Amino acid sequence: MARVRVRYAETDQMGVVYHANYLVWFEVARVEILRSLGLSYKQFEAEGFMIAVIDAHVRYRSPAKYDDDIAIEARIEALRGSLMRFTYRVMRVEDSTLLAEGETTHIVVNKTMEKTALPQHYAEAFRNLMNG
Repeated sequence: MARVRVRYAETDQMGVVYHANYLVWFEVARVEILRSLGLSYKQFEAEGFMIAVIDAHVRYRSPAKYDDDIAIEARIEALRGSLMRFTYRVMRVEDSTLLAEGETTHIVVNKTMEKTALPQHYAEAFRNLMNG
């Protein structure tokens, strides 16, 4: 789980969080999944791999506003070869209001953007998290 505090720059003229910022928060939560496993996305890239987003969906439930303390839960829902799917729940910490839900689908690629299998040690760690 990741936590962020809504910054003023993340809000729009209506005083609510601009819709695209939820996708940024999804990324923050994905990186935290790696950290929770003792892994690093920086190291993943150093090994020659990247995780490209190929599909993203967000369902907005309630508006987040400036200075809200936000928790973003991320889960790995599917893992097959080079394909990964994550799901997310964004909650306001103060009152546990569900702000948004979403999912992203990714494909593992190498430095030349060619599809490749997820390295075995990452796949094992992700499967253990999914099954644990």
